[in-house]
Amino acid sequence: MAKKKNASKIKAPLTQKPVGFALSWAGGALAGLAFRKAWMIIRHEEEAPDPLDPDRGWGEILLAAAVQGAIFAVARSVVDRTRAKAVARSTGTWPHPNAAPAKR
Repeated sequence: MAKKKNASKIKAPLTQKPVGFALSWAGGALAGLAFRKAWMIIRHEEEAPDPLDPDRGWGEILLAAAVQGAIFAVARSVVDRTRAKAVARSTGTWPHPNAAPAKR
């Protein structure tokens, strides 16, 4: 019985990594779409300014970077938290190494 328990502990991370990668990729793609939509609303432009564009000012460049960073940070937090809750529901263990046991 102990072998079966150890096998599930070894098997879980192997299956979680591809799922985590797919969720991270999807979250990044959705964040990119959200940023493009937000930039259209903010500046009425299809493309965000390129930091190396000499015709753009500091204000535009920094605004675009701040908006993009905020959207990607929120998307990453949503993906990480969703994945952690799914792992906790399926295994009963929170995926963070220093965390207390998951509440169901």
